[in-house]
Amino acid sequence: MQNHSQTVAIVTGATSGIGTAIAREMAAQGHRLLLVGRRQAEGEVLAKTISASGSPARFIAADLSDRAAPDMIVQVALQAFGRVDLLINNAGMLTFGTAEETPDTDWDAIMDVNLGAVFRLSRAALPALRAQGGAIVNVASDWALTGARGAVAYAVSKAAVAQLTRCMALDHAAEGIRVNAVCPGDTDTPMLAASLSHKARDARLVALGAAVPMGRVATPEDVARVTAFLASDAAGYMTGALVPVDGGMSAG
Repeated sequence: MQNHSQTVAIVTGATSGIGTAIAREMAAQGHRLLLVGRRQAEGEVLAKTISASGSPARFIAADLSDRAAPDMIVQVALQAFGRVDLLINNAGMLTFGTAEETPDTDWDAIMDVNLGAVFRLSRAALPALRAQGGAIVNVASDWALTGARGAVAYAVSKAAVAQLTRCMALDHAAEGIRVNAVCPGDTDTPMLAASLSHKARDARLVALGAAVPMGRVATPEDVARVTAFLASDAAGYMTGALVPVDGGMSAG
């Protein structure tokens, strides 16, 4: 890959939480960005803010469950910037429930977004990445590495993302395309404990952090920095890796 002022990164789920932190971190490193999300207003503001900082950014609203979205996203990136070097598959959804508690509608929806969208967008981006080599970073979860109670659909979807990461890494290594995954633990994002009041949410974060060996939940920036590293030439000999960013939870 060339210097960062030339590289182009697609970041999905960019309008909130980890995705926004990744977009800002990648911009700080000088990448040009195509930001993807469902929140038009927030996305436009983020793209404008990043562009004003000196890293060109464009936002496109897209529903990744739409089968036509991946090809459209890649084409927009090529039309806007002329190339695609990096794909950060961050968009996802979280549902809770055991197997008995999870209806087919929830199972199908979470598999379609958390796994299917990662597969489809990666597939759509491969020809553009192959043109000069590049990297895909998938945002999985520490629950991709360990079992989880009460979140069967989410955990299974992220474990499948981990296996997709490994398989694509093997399939495309000789083409100069690296595929890795970052595996965050509990992270202080709007998605975590979203249904709780502010006070109850703060208490929940403290309780979750108390169970972490490092004594706190992750910040979005913690995850973003590792994601940016995996996307960078500094990780040029890494592919097929699943990197926990979980304060030590998966070590136990």
